[in-house]
Amino acid sequence: MLIEELKDYLGFAVAGNFAAHLSEAGEADEFAQIQTEEKNAPKGLFPFYIKGHESFLGTYPICENTINTHGREDDKIQAEPEVALICDLVYVNEKVVDIIPRYFSAFNDCSLRVQDGNKLSTKKNWGENTKGISSKIIKIDNFTEEGILSTYHISSFIKREGVLHNYGTISAVKSYSYFFTQLKDWMINKFNTQEDCGPLEEISQFMANAKEAKGILIAAGATAYSEFGRTNFLEKGDELFIYVYNSRVYSHQSIIDNINGKGECLEECSKLHQIVK
Repeated sequence: MLIEELKDYLGFAVAGNFAAHLSEAGEADEFAQIQTEEKNAPKGLFPFYIKGHESFLGTYPICENTINTHGREDDKIQAEPEVALICDLVYVNEKVVDIIPRYFSAFNDCSLRVQDGNKLSTKKNWGENTKGISSKIIKIDNFTEEGILSTYHISSFIKREGVLHNYGTISAVKSYSYFFTQLKDWMINKFNTQEDCGPLEEISQFMANAKEAKGILIAAGATAYSEFGRTNFLEKGDELFIYVYNSRVYSHQSIIDNINGKGECLEECSKLHQIVK
């Protein structure tokens, strides 16, 4: 499929699906009031793009090569390396009946870190070119432990003033707190039941045009940060790299070699390269 098709998809993301991410992002206190059934469960869902919505959410934010600050550098812009799941959505009688992941890609759920007490969604879309997805979109054979995603890892880097820094921790896709069937079932439940609480919003209000949507793009959750990623925010001129790659085929060093223009072409890999402007 093509990136352009995603303009007709709903865009949502999972909050708190990797251990330590919320505390590293300075959001743990905001989510403290949200109770989950299990200790390691994600906190909830939030929208970042709803086609036709009258608010900021109606702006299509996804780009494959640029992150635009729109003058918001003082609000501390931080990349969020993760996996995007491009899914079919079965919506019947105003209920989500099924979510079927069809493709995956490297994704940057870029975020403002301003602590203003507003909903999380307000920090996730501040204009065009404020999210990122790789144009290398890979088909999912089956969304289970036996499927293709069980062998993929996420790595991310920032190149600043010619120096390459690890940005997020190297993380197996299957090490998400919830993934595969557990994540799918959890999402279906949240789409149908999530209420307004703390930084999260009641979800059904965003589903009015769900029947007309081609599907749904789910950002599955950001990895933990390296020391550099945790203490440095994006600056104009930064180059951001996010790789979702088959760890049985490629090493961490082969990813670094690829960034530096050396070594082999990475076929079993979804690569996102964005420049901050």
